[in-house]
Amino acid sequence: MAIEQLASRLHSLCAATPFDTTWYLKDLRSGEEADRGGDTVVPSASTRKTSIMMTALKAVNDGRFGLADPVTIQAKYQKNTSGCFQHLEPGFVISFRDALVMMIIVSDNTCTGTVADLVGLDEINAYCQAIGMKSTLHRYGLPPQDLVQGIRAGTVTTARDQGLLLDLILAGTRDAAAAARLGCPPELVRLGLDILSWQKLNTRLPSLLPAGTVVAHKTGTGPRNFNDAGIVYSGAAPLFILTCYTGGVPLELADGTPGFAAAANLIGRLARTAYDALKP
Repeated sequence: MAIEQLASRLHSLCAATPFDTTWYLKDLRSGEEADRGGDTVVPSASTRKTSIMMTALKAVNDGRFGLADPVTIQAKYQKNTSGCFQHLEPGFVISFRDALVMMIIVSDNTCTGTVADLVGLDEINAYCQAIGMKSTLHRYGLPPQDLVQGIRAGTVTTARDQGLLLDLILAGTRDAAAAARLGCPPELVRLGLDILSWQKLNTRLPSLLPAGTVVAHKTGTGPRNFNDAGIVYSGAAPLFILTCYTGGVPLELADGTPGFAAAANLIGRLARTAYDALKP
């Protein structure tokens, strides 16, 4: 199917919902791209954590940290509502690597705040700009609990920026020159991709795909926005990149469906439609 036909189908799915959706799609076999508001600046929610992870891996390559370095979990980072470590007694120690893993696979904000402070917001923002994520801005490591969500308050990005990052990560696992653009050797980039593939929050992009389909991705959730950005595979081969951002999602649709469920279902349908159209 031509990318224009597929894009038309995806646009129709989005138009049928009472909320806003932007997305970016890249067919990894043909290299063709399509988008719906792909350059629109939107709240990133936790999809921001992929760029935090890659900045941290660059810092490892630069010798600032070691993957096995001990990280002490402090109470000040446990005042959040995402992940597992908010519920544990403070003072326990994990490795820097494991903090990155938990930040991604269960979106643990205790680990996110810890890693972001260790690496530094200025470093994270400089990294994003250097690799071409020109519309992405990190404002907090651990957002305040009373933060008003929006493009003027929290971290922002675009569907295209996140697609670019994922494309670079995939390329960097295979090619040293591409990995160098990310500031890492291929083996560290492969670790980043592996961590994304270990994601445990799978109710969006992977939800309607055939059982066992590999998706290397990161979700993001805000009060009215539900996002997911990832690489979808067919067997062992990467098939396409799809990054989806919803906004203005109501608490409940007219038929009683919870807004978060409707947004998750839309993202799942977008992914399945792309999968059926692009699979070999």
